[in-house]
Amino acid sequence: MNPMEPEFALRQAIHYLDRELAPGQKVRAFQRAIEVVAEVGSVEIAARAAAGTLTELDGIGKSTAEVIVDALDDNDDGYLARLDERSRIPIGEGEKVLAALRGDCHAHTTWSDGGAPLREMAETAIALGHEWMVITDHSARLTIAHGLNEERLVWQLDEIAKLNEELAPFRVLTGMEVDIFEDGTLDLADEMLARLDLVVASVHSKLKLERDAMTRRMVMAVASPHTDVLGHCTNRKLVGRGRPPSDFDPEIVFAACAQFDTAVEINCRPERQDPPEELLEVALEWECKVAINTDAHATGQLEWQPYGADKAARCEVPLDDIVNTWSADDLLAWTASHAA
Repeated sequence: MNPMEPEFALRQAIHYLDRELAPGQKVRAFQRAIEVVAEVGSVEIAARAAAGTLTELDGIGKSTAEVIVDALDDNDDGYLARLDERSRIPIGEGEKVLAALRGDCHAHTTWSDGGAPLREMAETAIALGHEWMVITDHSARLTIAHGLNEERLVWQLDEIAKLNEELAPFRVLTGMEVDIFEDGTLDLADEMLARLDLVVASVHSKLKLERDAMTRRMVMAVASPHTDVLGHCTNRKLVGRGRPPSDFDPEIVFAACAQFDTAVEINCRPERQDPPEELLEVALEWECKVAINTDAHATGQLEWQPYGADKAARCEVPLDDIVNTWSADDLLAWTASHAA
């Protein structure tokens, strides 16, 4: 067996680190190590690995050096293997749900605040056995996430069209995670929204808005003929300092989702786990459709769907009501019906 290239091994490590939601500084250390390997060259890297002097290079630390040495020595029981084992996502009662999923409706790339290019995200989805994925980078209002204005969105649509020619029969569907303004309008012109295959509408600002105002805001967004999925509806965060959920009337919001045929997202991010099960059960009482989405910002995070599949199984979400179980053609027919 040929030894693994150090750069490939470091990229695998980043995938596993992203899968376990490792701190950003840890991920950046491995990204920097990739740059150093490319700058120094394979001959010197191999010589330093043999001599034990890799960490003398600025940008190579103990962990990244171990990955490089293991790769060159073809050691399949080292740091990378331990990281893989540690970061694997378990699946419980949602195994049947997970097996039925054909794609992911919510994923980000380096076009906004993601950590991987569009092609890498698509190739990872293919490796996971998916038939399609929707790219939903942020809209322009979310400047902290380098959101896309209309001009940049057009460029992205062109890139997706070219990529689809190469990756067929896998399909990259066009989309955007569009900010919901305080008045319930969406952060993109109707003309551009109409060009997208699928739109996720999410609240990202003024999360502490008063209950009635937040309810109206969400209902207005859900009622838009361009909105297909209501993203991370409570906006809560469960790790670090955490963030309390936004306050809204779930009966009214989910009744609107049912009326306007907007799917409620089960956001699989482990720090969100949104919505909580008691709210998902309210959505199911209204017979809302559901989308099990990773909200991935890196390739490793595309593996987070087991979290949502387990929640869907616990809440007994009907498989036919999970839009990710549909073919790309059926999904597109559904989204097109909203604007008809």
